[in-house]
Formats: sequence, structure tokens, C-alpha cells
Amino acid sequence: MKSYPYPLLKPPSFAWDRSASPAEPKVNEWIETLEVAHANQTDWSTVDVTILGIPLSRSSISASAASENPDAMRRAWKYFTTYNLDHDVDLSEMRVVDLGDVRQHVTDIARCHQNIREAMQAICTHHPQVLPVMMGGDHSITAMLIKGYKDAHPHERVGILQLDTHFDLRDLADNGPSNGTPVRNLIESGTVKGEDVHNIGLHGFFNARSLKTYADEVGVCYTTLREARKQGVAQTVKEALESLSQRVDTIYLTVDMDVLDSSYGPGVPASTPGGMSSDELFEAVHVAGLCNKVKAMDMVCLDPFKDRGEATVKTAVHVMLSFLTGYKQRLK
Repeated sequence: MKSYPYPLLKPPSFAWDRSASPAEPKVNEWIETLEVAHANQTDWSTVDVTILGIPLSRSSISASAASENPDAMRRAWKYFTTYNLDHDVDLSEMRVVDLGDVRQHVTDIARCHQNIREAMQAICTHHPQVLPVMMGGDHSITAMLIKGYKDAHPHERVGILQLDTHFDLRDLADNGPSNGTPVRNLIESGTVKGEDVHNIGLHGFFNARSLKTYADEVGVCYTTLREARKQGVAQTVKEALESLSQRVDTIYLTVDMDVLDSSYGPGVPASTPGGMSSDELFEAVHVAGLCNKVKAMDMVCLDPFKDRGEATVKTAVHVMLSFLTGYKQRLK
């Protein structure tokens, strides 16, 4: 088990029965769960996407059970078909494999973060042609995932498209590697350049002035939600991707579910009024999926224990599928 399918990963605690193989599958009947007995026999050349759960939320500033989200999302797959009516795209034509979860230490957050970094490096090293999609977990995981990607691709310049209500640029001296500091962590460690980060979704009264000052000092690009709505969220995302693509080799998409308005994301620990609607977020990630330089994505900061009727968990699954719709269209 220690080497499944390479170190630092373990099978998911929950997996669906896929023995029926219907002609028109639900998502839970489509996504494969990697079998322990055959983990080392998988033909990765036929795999398009891997799913990875990262059940860590002890590094959250506010109390959160985001660690429970990966399995919550897996259980919600049953509500969705693989066919996207809006774009006339059937995702079942792609092969998607659930790798399970990154192993976590009970109390040692630094160990958890190192495991995440090494797991991402292993994924990118063992099958670099596969698109990794991560289910968090809190936003601290993004810094470790991007560092792991860079470990595997040291000569690539990596940019970030961040859909978020917050800058996530809090001072590491005060907050450590928490869910409030991942972007600053990446900038100050030299993993990414400030100018290669573009945040879309900032709004209202949820970021201190000092964070904007720091963002301006290091050259972080950002578009407030108010400004994005003037030209359309999807168009704003498209222009941000085009700008990033001129400078970087790879774009990493990170979706903090707190970008949603409180009414659309009741299961978000740091939910706020005035955020995106779910349809705006679906359009945004679909556009990102279409971009050839977007080579990894994550969804973070969703607490299923605070959710209502699985509304936010279902929204997160829809986000994942909307992104994969764009990716599927990109492959044609």
C-alpha cells in the first residue's frame, strides 16, 4: 500500500460500483477508481484526466471541515450525467481516473504539505500528459501543489488564474502556510512571479488595504468582480488567460469556492455577500478549460458539514465538470 500507485497516495475511502457500464453513464459510473491490485498496470497513455483528493483543512484560518470535501464530491457524482446539454459535449469520451487521496498526518501540517508537494511531483513525473484535477481541502494546498508541479517542471514559468474573493496574500510571518497565504507563499519562495498571478472575483469589504498594497508592490494582476461584470466574467477570464499565456508556459487554475455569493455557496466557511453566481463561475471555468496552457486545476475551501442540501458540493462538482467540458472541447 505504501507504493500505491506511487508513494504518498492512498485509495479513496469511498468508491462507486462501476460494474453496470450503462450506455449513458452517470458521472459516478464513468470516473474510474484506480484499483489497488492493478495500480501498476494502468495504461496511462489512455488516461486524459486524474482526480486527486487532498483532505487537509487543519491549516485554515477559520474552523473548517474542508478535509471532508473530497469524499463529499465523490458521493455527489451520482447526481450528474456525463452529457453537457449547454455545449452538446459528452465527457464519457474521455478517460478519467480517481487516484484517491494524499496521505495526511494527524497533527503535523508541515508533513501534510510536504506529502502534497511530493504527490503532485510524482503525478507530473509519472504521467505528464495527464491533466490533474484536485479536490481540496483548504487553499493552503495550492501553494504545495504548484511547488510540486515546479519540482517536476523546473524550467517552466508557471502562472496562476485565481478565482477568489480574497487576495490570499496575508503575511507568512503572522499566518504561516495557511489558507490565507498560498499566493504570497508562492511569490516569496520564488515559485511564481507576482505579475504571473491574475485574481478575478475580489469584491466588497473582505480584503485589508495592506493586501492590495502588497499586490501592487509585487505586480499581482487582479480584476474586481464589479469590473469583471461590466465586460462579462467569461470575457474577463478569456483576456486574463490571453495575457498570462504571453508570458508563461503553464497556467494553474485555482478555484476558491468562497468566490461564490453566500446564497450560492452556503457550505463555504468564508462565504460573503456580493460574490459570483454559480452560472458566472461555471462560465469562467469553462473558458479556462478551453485554454491550452491551463494544465492543472483545484477546487478548495468547501465545508460539506456547513452545507445545505448538498448545494455547494453539487456546485463544486458542476465546476469540475464545466472545466472538463472546456478541456474536452480543447482536445478535439
